[in-house]
Amino acid sequence: MRFDDLQGWLRWQETLHPTAIDLGLKRVAAVWSRLHSAAVPFPVITIAGTNGKGSCVAMLESIYRAGGYRTACYTSPHLLRYNERIRLDGREIEDSALCAAFERVDQARRAETLTYFEFGTLAALDLFVRAAPEVAILEVGLGGRLDAVNILDPDVSLVTTIGLDHTDWLGDSLDQIAAEKAGIFRPGRPAVVGHRAPSPALIAKADALGCDLLVLGRDFDWARGPAGWWSWSGPGPSKTRLPAPALRGDFQLDNAATSLMACACLQGRLPVTTGQLGLGLRQARLDGRFQVLSGPVTWILDVAHNEQAARALAQNLRSFGCSGRLHAVLGILKGRDPKAIAEPLAEHVHAWYLGQCADPRSLPVSDLRTGMAGIGMSLDLHCCGSITEALQRAEGDARPGDCVLAFGSFTTVEAALRWRHSRPSS
Repeated sequence: MRFDDLQGWLRWQETLHPTAIDLGLKRVAAVWSRLHSAAVPFPVITIAGTNGKGSCVAMLESIYRAGGYRTACYTSPHLLRYNERIRLDGREIEDSALCAAFERVDQARRAETLTYFEFGTLAALDLFVRAAPEVAILEVGLGGRLDAVNILDPDVSLVTTIGLDHTDWLGDSLDQIAAEKAGIFRPGRPAVVGHRAPSPALIAKADALGCDLLVLGRDFDWARGPAGWWSWSGPGPSKTRLPAPALRGDFQLDNAATSLMACACLQGRLPVTTGQLGLGLRQARLDGRFQVLSGPVTWILDVAHNEQAARALAQNLRSFGCSGRLHAVLGILKGRDPKAIAEPLAEHVHAWYLGQCADPRSLPVSDLRTGMAGIGMSLDLHCCGSITEALQRAEGDARPGDCVLAFGSFTTVEAALRWRHSRPSS
């Protein structure tokens, strides 16, 4: 074996390919054909979109586990451990199994170079074939058409909301981005869209392929009922008296309805009852998405890193209602728009703490401060030397009843989780 520990494998994978991102399926498909030449024997749900992908993955995994099915999930990025990306029956993959899969990919690639994401995707799919789950749920990493997970033909394709994101790779218009995400659609198979105003490019792609296109608000939807219940309607029997999803926010009902539509598409192969749907929704968990850590000072962690996600975060804050002051720790990555991320939160924030993570992709604090100019935010602003200093200062200034919000990127939430876990009082 090339390496006998996970970190050795991961460090090496970061240097294997000349560039960190190299969209395209030719190389990864060639290696996959040497690993497993036959079609996978289990149904595949592939999920693309700008925001909401992780929520839909979490809900679908939880629903099918509530239904008694063996599940496989592949997501990215991770928060604390690489193993979070690959789950079998809700459990993170162990280091030993992951290293063995990396070795198989290494042998199969021969002289082909692979990116870090491609290497991990191939390892995940290899593990899934060997584990023989009853359903696999795959989250697209970037785009859709040329993303490594797209080497498998999904039985159901699901596209969540679409916004301007990753424009350097996917295009600078919603239609261009939508066309890339629609690349996961397959001829004659269900294409579920969890966006109430989908791009014409998305519709055109589905029509051209002859997909069974199912759009939120047109072909399926949800409605509120009494006492916090809600109902789902779409093709086939309606579902009534469903519990609110465990994931916070009214927008999560859109994600829940979209997930239920995907389940309905596979009902003939993977039947689930209304009770199992409800149990799955109640038990779904997803760290870093309005994750609330209670205490004298309440901490809220959210990976929101674009305007659409920031507006959803602001909506959640309005519903949550912090009784005291809100202290916001913000750190974002290069290439993101500081104003678009910060402005939706400006009316809620009493004090800002800007920091830079150790990640080399993190935006310098001076650039972050400049990018936030003119949004009418609080004058109580602190430019800190690091994201850890920002977290420390925010907590030091907070009083019982206050809230600390750490947001702006996965790396910011990761730093907040690691910092809190490292303290003796945690």
